[in-house]
Amino acid sequence: MLKELLKNKEIILASGSPRRHQFFKDLDIPFKTDVRPVKEVCPDYLKKEEITDFLAQLKAEAFQQELKQDQILITSDTIVYNEEKAMGKPGTAAEAKEMLKSLSGKTHSVFTSVCFTTHNRQSTVNCETKVTFKDLTNGEINYYVENFKPFDKAGGYAIQEWIGLIGITNIEGSYFNVVGLPTHLVYNELIDLS
Repeated sequence: MLKELLKNKEIILASGSPRRHQFFKDLDIPFKTDVRPVKEVCPDYLKKEEITDFLAQLKAEAFQQELKQDQILITSDTIVYNEEKAMGKPGTAAEAKEMLKSLSGKTHSVFTSVCFTTHNRQSTVNCETKVTFKDLTNGEINYYVENFKPFDKAGGYAIQEWIGLIGITNIEGSYFNVVGLPTHLVYNELIDLS
């Protein structure tokens, strides 16, 4: 359906995430990928979805001057938010294990913002999902980090991997948001832009 509506548009997905690429394929949205390096730093006073909104918009700045009339640029950012702190991607196995220990037995939030930029407008949507982990054992945490190496995942885990299968007891909100893209919001926004 979207493919037909967007036939006169070129969608540029500024993300290297294989999960986001797969979502666009599953939604039957033709796209090209263009990823540009951005220093992902935001002001300390930002909280929750303000952080992901800021970073998704920051990623769009590298393209803004050159977008053509028929192009829609899509940038996004996802964070795990636990105990009033944003958790990015772990740099080491030790950091990934610490992150999972801090999420064990608790409910945290996952925020994703998606920014849509055209040559003459910009809009940003965001989504929050609450995720609850059971009490994870050290053995479970070590097994997951050593076998799945979640160093490209916010909060040190992917919900669709082993740790999610055995450890997540409750989800409130969009599952796909936790994987990395609130697909229902992307769909609605692209309909508006078509």
